[in-house]
Amino acid sequence: MDHSVAALLVIVDSANVVGSVPDGWWRDRRGAAERLRDRLASRGLPGRPGPVEIVLVVEGAARGVESVPGVRVEAAPGSGDDRMVDLVAEAGERPVLVVTADRGLRRRVTALGATVTGPRAVHP
Repeated sequence: MDHSVAALLVIVDSANVVGSVPDGWWRDRRGAAERLRDRLASRGLPGRPGPVEIVLVVEGAARGVESVPGVRVEAAPGSGDDRMVDLVAEAGERPVLVVTADRGLRRRVTALGATVTGPRAVHP
C-alpha cells in the first residue's frame, strides 16, 4: 500500500490574481503574468508546508508565458475559468487549492471538492 502524500495541487487564476493589485498590469498583461509566475517559483505559496505543485492558468494576452521550474503554466484555449475547472476535475482525489477571488469560479471548483483562497495568498 502506498502511504505517500499526494502533493497539494495549487491552481492559480492568473488574470484574477494579477488584476487584484492596481500596479499597471493592464499595460502589459503578459509581463504581469510572468512576474506572478516568477514570484510563485521563488517563494511558492507562503504558509503552505509540504509538497506543492503550482499550476498558473493564463488566458488572452498572457498566453505564451512559459513554464519554469516550480510553476507549470497552462494556457487556456478559451476561458481560463473552464480550464481551471477541468484541472480540478482531472485531479481526482488529490487535494486541490484554487487561488482566485472570482465568485462564480469559487462555486464551480468547490462543488468538485477543491478548497479556495483569495489572491492575498500570493500577494502578501
